[in-house]
Amino acid sequence: MADAQIDLGDAQRVTRLFAFPNNCQVICYRNWTLEQTVEHYLTQSVQRDGHADAQVHVSREHDRLVARISGVPESYGEPLRKLLDSGELAYQGASKLNQDGKWSYDWYLFLPLGMALEQRRSIELLHFPPDYSLTRYQDYLKSNTTDRWAQLLTFNGVEAAATPAYQTIIDIAPIAAPASAGKDLEGTYGYFRDYQVRMVKEMALAKGGKVALPMVAFGAPVRSWIEQQYGPKVGVLGLVTIQPEAGATKVPVLGTNHPSAIWYTADPKSYDGDQDKADAAGLKMMGQDLSAACWQAGMGRNPQADAKLTLEACTGKWQVTQKKQTCELFYRSIRELTPEQAAAKCNSGPVTRSLRDLRKPLEMEVPEA
Repeated sequence: MADAQIDLGDAQRVTRLFAFPNNCQVICYRNWTLEQTVEHYLTQSVQRDGHADAQVHVSREHDRLVARISGVPESYGEPLRKLLDSGELAYQGASKLNQDGKWSYDWYLFLPLGMALEQRRSIELLHFPPDYSLTRYQDYLKSNTTDRWAQLLTFNGVEAAATPAYQTIIDIAPIAAPASAGKDLEGTYGYFRDYQVRMVKEMALAKGGKVALPMVAFGAPVRSWIEQQYGPKVGVLGLVTIQPEAGATKVPVLGTNHPSAIWYTADPKSYDGDQDKADAAGLKMMGQDLSAACWQAGMGRNPQADAKLTLEACTGKWQVTQKKQTCELFYRSIRELTPEQAAAKCNSGPVTRSLRDLRKPLEMEVPEA
């Protein structure tokens, strides 16, 4: 392996693109320098790309910050440069948002740092990152949302250590905000259009634009954005294709629920305390989520596979032939029962009725994020 050297720009540019300082008020949760902050995120990337022995060193040279990464291909810096250049567009959008009086005091510009830069297998299109991923963890892939979806990928045969390669995230609002801020962010998307479309083009196409990576669109705001930006309407387990730019390879996009929606959907409070209705709604969503993760895993392993046939196989597996396993995984991962308790629950009368065909619509409306 050769070494990669990347000129990151002057300190002002690096400060804004790496959300520095990540968690300082008067007392710093982690009292890192700018160089240490950059090293942290770049180290996450090289490790998630499988370069276990790579070393990252960031230094200042003539008022510019330079990253040297040993043990990686010389070309390793190219996707990082593209990410940071796209980040400039996000910064411009955020600045305009603030000028227009629409920026909140508790928001942070947060680019998808620390992702796998080389070994991307699929793209996850999401709404916005929760603030604690930045301020507490300094890890874009550390949140309830990403943790749950990584678990679903492992249920579909992806090794736990490999899940980051499947979770290259593009947020349509690159703003770390409180988890409850979804409604407040609805008016921000237009400010980031240039950033959004550039990220989709650069992340969803690999090998010089010849290979389209599968993309999963999570939640209603994101699915609506796909329709507004690219044309096709996409519902839950709806499969469409988009063209990131004229003449480009078409990218398969699967719509699904937001990974965190199930905790609301399966909450008895949403059904006047009716546990059976809450379980039935949760089981339906679990079948949908497992099917979507199955498609993502299958297409991520082989982007040349038939997207429609892959989806049919996945929905057949989790919603028909292995629906009992879907049930047990729901009770284990969402209701936190033991494997034995989950198995017993899935053999009970009300649950058995809910499992007759998970693909049939429920009598009640399923709330969705």
